[in-house]
Amino acid sequence: MSDFKVNILGCGSATPSLRHMPSCQVIDYRDKLMMIDCGEGAQLAMRRMKLKYSRLNHIFISHLHGDHCLGLPGLLSTMALHDIEGTITIHTFADGAEIIQQIVDFFCRERPYELKFNIIKPENAIIYEDKSLIVETFPLYHRVPCVGFIFREKPKLRHLNREMVDFYNVPIAMRQAIKAGEDFVTPDGEIIPNHRLTTPAQPSFSYAYCSDTIYNPLVAEAVKGCDVIYHEATYDDSKIEKAAQRGHSTAGQAAQIAVDAEAKKLIIGHYSKSYLDESILLDDACRIFPNTIAANEGMTIDIS
Repeated sequence: MSDFKVNILGCGSATPSLRHMPSCQVIDYRDKLMMIDCGEGAQLAMRRMKLKYSRLNHIFISHLHGDHCLGLPGLLSTMALHDIEGTITIHTFADGAEIIQQIVDFFCRERPYELKFNIIKPENAIIYEDKSLIVETFPLYHRVPCVGFIFREKPKLRHLNREMVDFYNVPIAMRQAIKAGEDFVTPDGEIIPNHRLTTPAQPSFSYAYCSDTIYNPLVAEAVKGCDVIYHEATYDDSKIEKAAQRGHSTAGQAAQIAVDAEAKKLIIGHYSKSYLDESILLDDACRIFPNTIAANEGMTIDIS
């Protein structure tokens, strides 16, 4: 099974339609769930995709437009009713933390979990880190302060070559350091280079989430080298002026970001409700960046 997956819970734009729900994704990283944006219907979508509330501890909000955060009060209330314990951290702007705190305190006074807020700003910054994963913010260019998120695996440990480790009698206490790249010095003072004792580590992967934004080359610079990029594609390329006026991008512009960022795969979403299907958007993107897929509710993408 994959250690790094993205679940699409909602990929529509501001107005929910009969085809799409507002923005919401859940990263499943080594059985730890982290939500990105929380549009209406997020908790129902989690149930449909069999994602457990008890595994969700971090929620990242890209900006304070309703289609990206109005699902939070209901989700947090339901998690309390399900007696979810531990800590739930919401990464959001200062205004968002104040508003969400007031709503939850009014409707959900008794909570078995601890609710925390990590205040973010539209800047390049590391906002979360554990032993295997880093989450970074970077500025986006919308009508309100907005950030994108990069989920980046840390470099993995090299694999021990068991035959060589046994040949040189490497003590168990030193093997973790050797997996991390150190050479081994024998009791006689001989230096055994690391490459003789190990084989290369598995590659590390990264996922960039580019929420609402006009086309801006700075976005490509921010996500340069990410393996998979999600980028909003609210409109087709014939509506490029409308997209700019409303603080959004076209599918072709999203594809250009992927090209400039040297990504391996592009996912487009945040579709305007005016489209009866996404084929025109996907065609616009694929002309520029062929390895593009159109997000859809219930879809799971393997990042690794």
